[in-house]
Amino acid sequence: MESMNRALRGSGHAIVSRRVLERWLMPALGIATLFGGWALLSGLGLVSPAFLPGPLTVLRSMAEHTREPYAGSVLQMHLLASLEKFLISFSLAVLLGVPLGLFMGRFKALDWAVAPVFEAFRFIPPIAWVPFAIFWFGTGFLSPTLVIFAGAFAPCVLNAYRGAKQIDRALIEAGQMLGAGRWATLTEILLPASLAHIVAGIRVGAGFGWQSLIGAELIVGSTGLGYMIVQGGSNLEPAIVISGMITIGLIGAGIDYGMRALQRRVQRNWSR
Repeated sequence: MESMNRALRGSGHAIVSRRVLERWLMPALGIATLFGGWALLSGLGLVSPAFLPGPLTVLRSMAEHTREPYAGSVLQMHLLASLEKFLISFSLAVLLGVPLGLFMGRFKALDWAVAPVFEAFRFIPPIAWVPFAIFWFGTGFLSPTLVIFAGAFAPCVLNAYRGAKQIDRALIEAGQMLGAGRWATLTEILLPASLAHIVAGIRVGAGFGWQSLIGAELIVGSTGLGYMIVQGGSNLEPAIVISGMITIGLIGAGIDYGMRALQRRVQRNWSR
């Protein structure tokens, strides 16, 4: 019995060690390798610092511009400007897209009329909406928000639609026989049964929305991380450009990490 307990404890430690290795050590090794290679390229003069400044130079630039304005604002204000546009547009995409997708999956007439449109719409790159955004809203706040909405809306609609389509019709009919009206059918049957698909669509939409925002700010805008990158490129300051890119990547990874955690939680609750 004691030997069995030792074996179980050993296997448990092995599982924990493997999880630590996969979750923390390997990603840390990958990041260290990237920064080490970058430092070597710059430090050994293999690439001119005028084109690729070293990691320490970029980090100093990031720290400096949290205090000193660049392109009209400090780094954190550019970040907040980008996040504001993203959160407003992404929230609208979720609030409008998920119910529309559920209704498309529930009502055949709406499905036939709208689903083909969205199947084509999702292949249009969000950045292609930038000229229309400029025509309609100029170069102010609304132009990038429209582009973000275009990037995030279709995944939210289509995943909610596919989630609603895969629900067993007998489940809906059973609910209606027990007196569930349209609202109860939507909130108590369609929404819970489609939740895993919906969260997956929200995660994809968040990624597309964040990428779309930065793309839009590169072309139109007077604030935000994309605008800061454009100004850095125009002024031949690669440290500014890389600072913006690193910030964009870190925030995007943080958004996706949060969406993944939500997705795992929904899947665990759904499997119970």
